[in-house]
Amino acid sequence: MTRPWDVIGIGATSVDYVYRLPVLPEADGPQAKIRISSHRVSCGGQTATALATCAALGLRAKFAGVLGSDQNGMRIRAELVRRGIDVTDAVVHEGLNQFAAILVDERTGERIVLWSRDAGLALRPDELSPELLASARIVHVDDVDQDGAIRAAARSRASGAIVTSDIDRVTDRTEELVGAVTIPILAEHVTPALTGEKDIERGLRKLRARHSTMLCVTLGKNGAVILDGDVFHHEPAFPVEAVDTTGAGDVFRGAFIHGLLHGERPDALLRFANAAAAVSCTRAGAIDAVPNLEAVNEMMLAV
Repeated sequence: MTRPWDVIGIGATSVDYVYRLPVLPEADGPQAKIRISSHRVSCGGQTATALATCAALGLRAKFAGVLGSDQNGMRIRAELVRRGIDVTDAVVHEGLNQFAAILVDERTGERIVLWSRDAGLALRPDELSPELLASARIVHVDDVDQDGAIRAAARSRASGAIVTSDIDRVTDRTEELVGAVTIPILAEHVTPALTGEKDIERGLRKLRARHSTMLCVTLGKNGAVILDGDVFHHEPAFPVEAVDTTGAGDVFRGAFIHGLLHGERPDALLRFANAAAAVSCTRAGAIDAVPNLEAVNEMMLAV
């Protein structure tokens, strides 16, 4: 079967209103009122940023999720096109596109994300074409619209595609979503919530009993891990002076997809994805911070 797309993404896009602050706010005390150091508007969203990374690394990428009908929906569509991502199968629903207010600590680059997404942006069952899903080597989903992600994952796997994920919240559907994808990529706090194990390796081995393929967990400043069969791999993060950590996990997933399609071993796969995430942390924004292959290779050679 010919698969013209390396990766199709189905999930969240966002227009981010980013505020850099001298310190993150507190409910009470001297940090309850803080003057904004600077602010900007940029594009992001879990799936959009992962796809932008894939495209920057040379993959053939398509977005086939839902956009809002407002100015933000048009803005993110234009940004995806500008970055070489095909949007001909993107769906437009009436309503507001997802947007976020992001507070960034300018000392450390750490951020707090406050987001909103119109319920009307949920993907409908009739908007998932089996022929479209069968045209990709990998289909990438996130957990913003869990019903849509589970349907997309099941249909994609039935078509023979690999399904990767961005799962960073825990709901009553999370375990079902983990089971639906081929290679779950989980945020650090998800595994303990699903398994009751605080230790990530023990948690993955417990999860392994319910999921037969490779499992990955991102650990932020501590790097990332993969459980591949019975072999546990850990790769530390690259030390960088962080400017903005927004989108670093999404960039990791885009680089992970690149490594997966190029047949990298699990340890090399983690190192490559960690390097891409590290580069993104040295730049401001989500999509604006995605690295190309040269920047990732330079980071790997520097450390």
